[in-house]
Formats: sequence, structure tokens, C-alpha cells
Amino acid sequence: MSEPRLASPDDLAPAAETLAQAFAHYPWTRHVIPEEGYAERLLTLQQLYLEHAHRHGIVAVTGDRDGVIALLPPDAPDPDDASVEQIVALHGDRIGRLGDGSPPHDGWTLETVGVRPAAQGRRLGSALLVFALAEVARRGARAVRLETSDERNVRLYERHGFHVTGRRDHSDGPPVWDMQVDDVDALTRTT
Repeated sequence: MSEPRLASPDDLAPAAETLAQAFAHYPWTRHVIPEEGYAERLLTLQQLYLEHAHRHGIVAVTGDRDGVIALLPPDAPDPDDASVEQIVALHGDRIGRLGDGSPPHDGWTLETVGVRPAAQGRRLGSALLVFALAEVARRGARAVRLETSDERNVRLYERHGFHVTGRRDHSDGPPVWDMQVDDVDALTRTT
């Protein structure tokens, strides 16, 4: 297994491709991105989000870029106007499905973690979580939160110290679990 490391700018395009493959069938992306041009829209969105996270938070990849994780600190700015315009256009008539249901918090946010389908089952996601949580603890993070719309992910995150803080059900889409780890520093001292 290739060890996780902080991403360089040259890693972002291949990392976006990895995430686009990892999220090709993910319930939430299928819900919020139109079917027409889905793969291209998903790839472009991943590129936009990774560039933002790289500028304002952290992006880490496995050495072969088969796994990617991105986190943002609580003081990260919103994407710039041009990026927001692109994001709105890429979501098209499904932009309203994004909603604003995230509970308020003052910790870091695990924005995404994904592993290329051909590389799944090699514990890359776990290695990325351990690496990224240690990195944000080093940067002073106390709490980290995330959202997932795949129940299988809940168990993965629980193994890494997260606990469910809520579940939001959508009448026309997948449920979303809110999860958080409350003391990242203590968690990383025990792993």
C-alpha cells in the first residue's frame, strides 16, 4: 500500500479523476447532479472542490493517487464567485437539492474521501483517515465533522472515532448521516 501524503498541485487533476470514479454511483452525487453529462459534471465539480480545499485546507493522496481525502478548517472562505457560478451551472436544475441542512459547527469538515474502485478493499480509505486526522490535529483541530449518504460509510467512520450526531431524511433523495469526532488530538494519540 502506498502511504498517504499531502497533495501537490500536480496531484489535483488525477485526484479529481479518482474521486469521480469513486463517486460515480454514490447516492448523494446521483441525487444532486443531473444525469445528462453526469460523469463530466462530477469530474469538474471534484476538480473545483479539490482546488478550493488545496488552497484553504488540506488534500492528501496515496502515492499512486488511488485514494484522496480533503478537509477544510472552520475559517475557510466560501468558494469565489466564479467557482460558485460554475458549481450552480454544473448542478443545473438540481441545485436546490443541495439544501442548507448541515448543522452548525466550529470544527474542521471532512469534505470528501474516496478510493478508485479498482483499489478498494486495500484499506486506503482507512490509511487516509488516519493520516488526515493526525494532520489536522497537528494544525490545532479539535473536532472534525462529516456527512455521508451511504450507510456502509457510517461503520467505516465509526471505526475511526466518529459518532453519529444526526440523520436527515429527504423525501426525494437518500438519507444523510451527520457524524463527528469531538477530540481529534486524543483520538490521534491512541491510533
